[in-house]
Amino acid sequence: MYTIIKRVLDVIASAVGLVVLSPLFLGLAVLIKLDSRGPVFFRQERVGLGGKPFSMVKFRTMVADNDDSEHREYMKRHVQGDTEARLNEEGQEVFLLDDDRITRVGRFLRRVSVDELPNLLNVLAGSMSLVGPRPPIPYEVEHYSERAMRRLTVKPGMTGYAQIRGRGSLTFDQMVDYDLEYVDSRGLRTDFAILAMTLPAVLGKRGV
Repeated sequence: MYTIIKRVLDVIASAVGLVVLSPLFLGLAVLIKLDSRGPVFFRQERVGLGGKPFSMVKFRTMVADNDDSEHREYMKRHVQGDTEARLNEEGQEVFLLDDDRITRVGRFLRRVSVDELPNLLNVLAGSMSLVGPRPPIPYEVEHYSERAMRRLTVKPGMTGYAQIRGRGSLTFDQMVDYDLEYVDSRGLRTDFAILAMTLPAVLGKRGV
């Protein structure tokens, strides 16, 4: 019953969200187009439930036709625990690549955590849920241990324990710990609690 109710709630919430947020989407689309050449939306292959690939939709925050070789190498080292924290603009320690491919508007969208709102389309389509582990990139999964692969035993989500407890300030192992905590304790009460804590975490820029 949990799976059925969760899916019904995902459909209703994503459909309502897309309608309510449509004026915001339009405004952000104008900003993205004025800032740099390329499409408004960015589609990227991600790994979902059971290791099945799907196309995730988000607002484009990087220059078009960029080279991802540096990010590939970074993610390999991050999964292996070989990356060091640095201070972000708020003075927080974060484990994120200071990526020069990000546009000016893209940096703003990421700062205020709205670049992934188009994920609602994936939630509506059923490849994602509102709550669950963030879907990884295929070249990240190539370096997963058997334990980390358990992240893929539930449908990926827009928010989860890792997002409300630190996001970019977490090491890879810490992120896996939080995601597996969700895998083992998931239920409607857990989902609602995570959703309720997501907005305060975003407004507080926790782990950005």
